[in-house]
Amino acid sequence: MTQGQTLTNDDVAALGDYARIALTEEELDEMCAYLNEAISLLDPILAYDLADVEPTYHPVGDVRNVTREDSAVKGLSLEDALGNARSRSGRFFRVPAILGDGGAA
Repeated sequence: MTQGQTLTNDDVAALGDYARIALTEEELDEMCAYLNEAISLLDPILAYDLADVEPTYHPVGDVRNVTREDSAVKGLSLEDALGNARSRSGRFFRVPAILGDGGAA
């Protein structure tokens, strides 16, 4: 979204459909105003010329887990990790589907 653009009720309705949230006309108006106000807070940032700035993939840089040298914690074995699973499929937990037509996993 570029500076000066605003969301319309149709945009917000499409976001609601995507998130599977039913919105009344009144809620659409409120949410549209709220989201446009939130987006306007980015205007000072959008004023900067960032064309030559490399993207940052993590704000802190090379982040990794750090453990003490005398700590040799190993992860669970596959059998221990899946031992209490209600259902499994090979090396994986089997869970109900949350996307699609609601069919079984």
